[in-house]
Amino acid sequence: MSALVGVLGPEHVLSEADVCATYEVDWTGRFRGRARAVVRPADTQQVAAALAICAEFGVAVIPQGGNTGLVGGSVPRGGEIVLSVRRLSDLDPVDILSGQVTVGAGSTLSAVRRHAQAAGLDVGIDFAARESATIGGMVATNAGGEQVLRHGSMRRQVAGLEAVLAGGGVLRRMSGLAKDNVGYDLPGLLTGSEGTLGVITAVRLRLVSPDRHQVVALLGLPGVDSLARVVGQARSGLPGLTSAEFFLADGLQLVRAHRRLPAPLPAEHPAYLLIEAGGAEDPVEAMGAVLDGSPDVIAVAVASDPAGRAALWAYREALAEAINALGVPTKLDVSVPLDALATFLAELPGLVSAVDPAARTMLFGHVAEGNVHVNVVGAANPGAVEEIVLRRVAEHGGSISAEHGVGVAKVRWVGLSRTPVDLAAMRAVKRALDPAGHLNPGVIFAAEDTC
Repeated sequence: MSALVGVLGPEHVLSEADVCATYEVDWTGRFRGRARAVVRPADTQQVAAALAICAEFGVAVIPQGGNTGLVGGSVPRGGEIVLSVRRLSDLDPVDILSGQVTVGAGSTLSAVRRHAQAAGLDVGIDFAARESATIGGMVATNAGGEQVLRHGSMRRQVAGLEAVLAGGGVLRRMSGLAKDNVGYDLPGLLTGSEGTLGVITAVRLRLVSPDRHQVVALLGLPGVDSLARVVGQARSGLPGLTSAEFFLADGLQLVRAHRRLPAPLPAEHPAYLLIEAGGAEDPVEAMGAVLDGSPDVIAVAVASDPAGRAALWAYREALAEAINALGVPTKLDVSVPLDALATFLAELPGLVSAVDPAARTMLFGHVAEGNVHVNVVGAANPGAVEEIVLRRVAEHGGSISAEHGVGVAKVRWVGLSRTPVDLAAMRAVKRALDPAGHLNPGVIFAAEDTC
């Protein structure tokens, strides 16, 4: 501890229980542990020094950004050092020629978006936790969100990154060159590695040009069978389609009660689809043509002004908050092929009830990616719920983790989505870059599997 204090200063090495408490529990409240200390380096050099000290003394390190994760990947399991990157929040000037910007790993998504927008550009990713989620954590988890349909996940936004490896060495790939084909794609390897291979300290982001016009529509549908069909029609008729989000009647009722919101449509419907499109030209006419031509669309609310769009988005973005208000849910973030989506959604409540009759299943997600956020409230047997849902995902040829990562929550289920050859290769990479297993032990793999 004295060595860390010598490098970082006493005010940035925290050990008092009440001060450390917020770093020791995740957003859901499901995962918590006691840290030996929380360290808050100010720059890459201090991160490198802290990791070198921890390596010398054989102390494990948990990298942490905004701590908005949902799978327990950024909180201590017991006795580790939590390394917070929140102070690494520098924002370099936007490079207009390349359409890129370099930012500190501790910068929040909202701060980077405001910075880019001031230069006439934007970040091609967005989600409800934008005020707290940090860029480093988003890269480490390959975050998704509401615009993956158009701009891809976080991996596609990364033009380069800087990271500190387990022993304190600094890896810097920040040229941002469109063509740079020398050896392994190490930034790509670190993206989605969940802090198990290095601590990301800075990121060079590709930016996107903002749309001059945007329109949002909330559609009432007769059932989950309509979701993929309507999104397919929208993809064909709306080149600027950005988002396609779904929720069900019970989710809308919950959000309305939680936020005291008015009904968005004259009547209730079994399923709802929220779509957003944008472009240099106003997409309202094209959207109208798509919706008018779809027999699946029963009712529509449309908004093109900022306030109206935000009002419609509130029904989707408040869902996680409203569900959490019922109690700590069992959360499963999964994806299935689009041709299996309707079947999966229809069978899920019955699957859960079969192993936990008192549990309440709430479903929402991103249609175009087949990404379903399964929230089970009041589960008396969370383990049984996880098993039956994730095994059914695997039977459909899906993934046990669509966008939130594996964390500690899904370690035992990784084999459902990766073959033994895959897992052996992943473990070999982990051992090569972190031979002592000090970086985020117990995430992706059980700690004993990587040493």
